[in-house]
Amino acid sequence: MAGEEIHVIGHINPDTDSVCSAIAYAAFKRQMTGKNYTAKRAGQINSETRFVLQKFGVPEPEYLSDVRTQVFDIDVVQVPGVGSDISLKRAWEIMKEGGLATLPVVCRNGQLEGLITIEDIAKSYMDVYDSCIIAKAETPFRNLIETLEGEMIAGDPDEIIQSGKCLIAAANPDLMENYIEKDDIVILGNRYESQLCAIEMGAKCIIVCDGSLVSFTIKKLAESKGCFIIKTPYDTYTATRLVNQSMPIRYFMKQKALITFQRNDYVDDIRETMAKKRYRDFPIMDLNGSYYGMISRRSLLGARKKRLVLVDHNEVTQAVDGLDEAEVLEVIDHHRIGSLETMNPVYFRNQPLGCTATIIYQMYREQELEISREIAGLLCSAILSDTLIFRSPTCTETDKKAAYALAQIAGIEPESYAAEMFAAGSNLSAKTPEEIFYQDFKKFVVNDVSFGVGQINSMTQKDLEDVRERMIPYMEKALTAHSIPMLFFMLTDILQGTTELLCAGNGAKELALEAFHLKEDTDQIILENTVSRKKQLIPALMQAIQQ
Repeated sequence: MAGEEIHVIGHINPDTDSVCSAIAYAAFKRQMTGKNYTAKRAGQINSETRFVLQKFGVPEPEYLSDVRTQVFDIDVVQVPGVGSDISLKRAWEIMKEGGLATLPVVCRNGQLEGLITIEDIAKSYMDVYDSCIIAKAETPFRNLIETLEGEMIAGDPDEIIQSGKCLIAAANPDLMENYIEKDDIVILGNRYESQLCAIEMGAKCIIVCDGSLVSFTIKKLAESKGCFIIKTPYDTYTATRLVNQSMPIRYFMKQKALITFQRNDYVDDIRETMAKKRYRDFPIMDLNGSYYGMISRRSLLGARKKRLVLVDHNEVTQAVDGLDEAEVLEVIDHHRIGSLETMNPVYFRNQPLGCTATIIYQMYREQELEISREIAGLLCSAILSDTLIFRSPTCTETDKKAAYALAQIAGIEPESYAAEMFAAGSNLSAKTPEEIFYQDFKKFVVNDVSFGVGQINSMTQKDLEDVRERMIPYMEKALTAHSIPMLFFMLTDILQGTTELLCAGNGAKELALEAFHLKEDTDQIILENTVSRKKQLIPALMQAIQQ
């Protein structure tokens, strides 16, 4: 599947419709366009949904908690890492060829060891006056040979220079004896006497310039004294300049307090750090901590927004974090139209049906696309769940027809399968109050008044009574966590078609009593023939708030 990934995602406390519709619509869009549509989830999978996915052998979508722009969404420059032993000259050549200002220095295991910049290389020429710098930098003879484009007549190219200074033998042999010391590197010409003197004085290496021939006698003497000989085609002046360029970059690179970013870092977070530092380029690490590439401040200008399709919701309060930084392409939903705003026109399909999955089934039929058993099973499960086996007032004949048609493709009997599915979702004994509360929770805002509503459905009254005892104290804790004035929780008995409404927060119970025209001294709020949050509870609460 080619192209940039487009996320198909439901709301932050996903129910079966939210998850199954995301999976089915992603599959639909892949069939239609050939593009990389991928289902994601914005919250934890509940027991009912997990049962459905396992029943039809469909893996859980990956969790996506935030859709702000990340380093993932930037074109990271794939600057190859270099070893710390390469010469300054070689580093400069790589930078020049690639138009680079910074070169990453990487170990064999992929870990970032340091960074070297053009500025570092310039300083190595302009600020270094130490004749012993070649030894201090622990320069390999191999670097000398490469930089001088030379030939090693005698010696071991893998040996490292660890002592001695570097000098030019411009004087006659008598004077040379006064300043050549043991382990020195001596740059000289074709004068036999100078070569002989340097070897006799214990020089570690002589560099013979202008491609001059080295006599057999000098070679044998050098070998016997442990003196290396390198022959270079360059003249003395050029060779002298090149010797300093042979030093390994590890001596000059930055190693401490490196500013690095991870591929999953958010652009907002790294932009602030980059603004405080005057570096031109910053290394990026992959999720395993290995070097990946480089970015600059200019790279942030080309950051791509994450592209989204929203299913089963259209309100910002119910959407994944960072929605304002993402690009919404489509919305497929069956709820009221909420607070979502987009920068560009989008495909928006909203129908007054009992389930988003019904809309997706219609789209498959409209395009005459084949529906696989797995997708049919997911869509049918979503409809049965959202309509409470056709008992919800949100359920329409369109939903029922879609469910039965999908059940036939999936090879299931709707009513008996639904009972099995709800039983799996109603096993609440092992869950914490927090898990139950957020299993299906949504926030709403009306006239600047915000409130949250959670719901749990069960086939047995006993399960609901157990949940009630644990949920009442937890709701007071949840009020503080959300910083909203009112919370409601629906304990819905699917078979009886009733809901007990729990209230928490200042004015919450009073609002519920007013919304459903109940007496002020009502202790336990039991709502007969009420199972739908979307069509029965929310409209009543909103109308009471507006009045």
